[in-house]
Amino acid sequence: QVQLVESGGGLVQPGNSLRLSCAASGPSLNHYSFGWFRQAEGKEREGVSCISASDRRTYYADSVKGRFTISRDNAKNTVYLQMNSLKPEDTAVYYCNLNPAELRLWGLGTRVTVSS
Repeated sequence: QVQLVESGGGLVQPGNSLRLSCAASGPSLNHYSFGWFRQAEGKEREGVSCISASDRRTYYADSVKGRFTISRDNAKNTVYLQMNSLKPEDTAVYYCNLNPAELRLWGLGTRVTVSS
């Protein structure tokens, strides 16, 4: 059974960086696209970034383009989100999932707080 576990969140000051990890247990998911999503307090969950399978094509929401970088290590069954130049508006709980998302794989996410 597939499980996804997010990690790497925390409290940082504006302008600093974090790297989030999404570790997948169970069978290999290297034939699937992955996405990072986030949900801020009082807002809907939104897509942040995604990465395709073999060709590793990437997509970024306009709000994070140029600051965030998504990558994957298929050998480790892990997807990463490098977040640079963080802004207070990046504060949210970040989730990973397949893209398109599967309901059964939504977890607790990892919380990112960007504050002075």
